[in-house]
Amino acid sequence: MAFISENGGGIFCVYKPVGFTSFDVIAKMRGILKFKRLGHAGTLDPMAEGVLPVFAGNATKACDMLPDHDKVYRAGFRLGVSSDTQDSSGNILSESDKKISAEELTVACGKFKGEIMQLPPMYSAVSVNGKRLYELARQGKTVEREPRKITVYSLDILEYSEENGCGIMEISCSKGTYIRTLINDIGDSLGCGGIMTSLVRTKACGFSLEDCVTLEELQTEADKNGDFLSYLKPISAVFEYLPKIYLSDKQEKMYRNGIKLDLNRLKLPVSDDDRYGVFGADGKFIGTACAERENMLLKIEKNFNIN
Repeated sequence: MAFISENGGGIFCVYKPVGFTSFDVIAKMRGILKFKRLGHAGTLDPMAEGVLPVFAGNATKACDMLPDHDKVYRAGFRLGVSSDTQDSSGNILSESDKKISAEELTVACGKFKGEIMQLPPMYSAVSVNGKRLYELARQGKTVEREPRKITVYSLDILEYSEENGCGIMEISCSKGTYIRTLINDIGDSLGCGGIMTSLVRTKACGFSLEDCVTLEELQTEADKNGDFLSYLKPISAVFEYLPKIYLSDKQEKMYRNGIKLDLNRLKLPVSDDDRYGVFGADGKFIGTACAERENMLLKIEKNFNIN
């Protein structure tokens, strides 16, 4: 669409509804926007809902550069039951009448905070020998999987009923974390099993539920005049966590021509990993860069605003 091309691209923070896959959302938006160059960040299962950043135009180049530490979920759970999918949509494998106290649950959850190893569930999009695990699971097959390192930054119980074992927890975690597997593993550690009953992603890529637009709202706008600019977030929004460098006119021209800039001539803010967000003389976001300390040069990582 012209408005996307003119702005170099951007991000729609979409509220993914239950029953849709992340790709379903992309397909629906292509129909609404009449624009094909779209991508999403952070796949959500059909059972899940909530924040799904959708990248348009040049912003799609950022999909593989996003931070993996800012995803937050609110998950419903039930202790005392296990299923083949590790959530309430699957076939029940076992049930237990063991009562778990709130204190016991809190202690168990504490063991799953920090850096841990997690075994991807069979019902997942992980590939093993060229096959998606969920495809094998639907055939009744189970294969060996390699545990993956994940980080659970926080895990808090918001609600819990000792009587029926149901509750809600909030989890902040790294990319690649399976919340249903986390609940399953907590249940197994308590000796009673556990399944996920609902899942809402409340934060991702610096966006929250308050930033979201629904597919219905986008469709309504399309039926009126198709001016979606008010819903389009700037590409720079997902790089707000990076320290910023502002270039002069001369530096900007050199930088856009691929010339590495002398770090000694730049006002560099403090950075934990020597990555920066780069802005032009007009204050507009250009892209991201890395500092090469060995030869004191600023190297382009990726440019988004190419005009």
